[in-house]
Amino acid sequence: MNGATGIERPPLGIRLLHALRKEPDWPTLTAAELITYRDAANRTAGSRLIRVITGFPDRGATIGWQEVALPDRMLRVRVYRPTPGRGDGTALPLVLHVHGGGFVGTAAQCDWANSHLAARLPAVVVSVEHRLLAPGTPLSEAVDDGWDVLRHMVQHAAEWGIDPARIAVAGESTGALISALAAIRAKATGLHLQAQVLVNPAVDLTETMFDYASMTQHADSPTLTIAKLRLFQQLAVPPGADARAVSPLHADDPSGLAPALVVVPTLDPVADHGRRYAQRLREFATPAQVTEHSGAPHAFLTLPGVVPQAKAARAEITEFLRGRLAGSRAAAAEPTKAEIR
Repeated sequence: MNGATGIERPPLGIRLLHALRKEPDWPTLTAAELITYRDAANRTAGSRLIRVITGFPDRGATIGWQEVALPDRMLRVRVYRPTPGRGDGTALPLVLHVHGGGFVGTAAQCDWANSHLAARLPAVVVSVEHRLLAPGTPLSEAVDDGWDVLRHMVQHAAEWGIDPARIAVAGESTGALISALAAIRAKATGLHLQAQVLVNPAVDLTETMFDYASMTQHADSPTLTIAKLRLFQQLAVPPGADARAVSPLHADDPSGLAPALVVVPTLDPVADHGRRYAQRLREFATPAQVTEHSGAPHAFLTLPGVVPQAKAARAEITEFLRGRLAGSRAAAAEPTKAEIR
């Protein structure tokens, strides 16, 4: 916040990055240009050199790529486990994570926070390298990727060394939307989740997506603009698709969902999405805690090197999940495949 004017400003590091980086002209981006942009951005996000911005992983966790064999496709996941000696040898909780970005992004950009969760809870954190939005690849396919990996993990809990009675979902931005929809599907199929963590979530892709005060107030924020969001909406919900089906805010009955932590950076076009979703959850008696980070922009949890508020948010998430995932394995039998169909 600017002390002289009382106006919130992004951290200096974010302002410098924004000044140095030229963004594409989103409305005119062709499909080929989108792929080129995505590939370059993901190479950068996964680079060791960029960790001065995206944060250095916790040394108490191991990190590696694995493949999950689903009935009709293979999906890569990035797996974070506490190093030997940090667990007690029993099955660990699972945090199923989904990265943000929508039409760009990679699980590797979240190494800082996810490795910390794995080491400090401790837990197995599995981040889904879901299909990215593009012409012909709507959001519904990425949503299926998140849900299908979650089902796979529960069905093969013993192989992964996880406790199926202690599962949480988490994500940022588009990943938060996918995680919220996974929580809704979990309720519908009888899979009991202990928690959901939604960081700067976009939860309304209907015609009212832009009808929020934060969209006007932060339309040209340095890490997410209205122009970029309009391209996201166009790719996520192509003509003929049902926007309500991929909009957690419009779920018919959000009662009985896993307790939520909604993390809201205040300098974010979708800040009001998160606030409104938490309000709606509470209206239906689903516990929902909101934490706001003044002066933080969208995607701040993946930018700890230039956004000091990321460390406080990570600590809040860790404590929330520790409280929700604590305890020994439930005595109840593991969910059957029919229960998580």
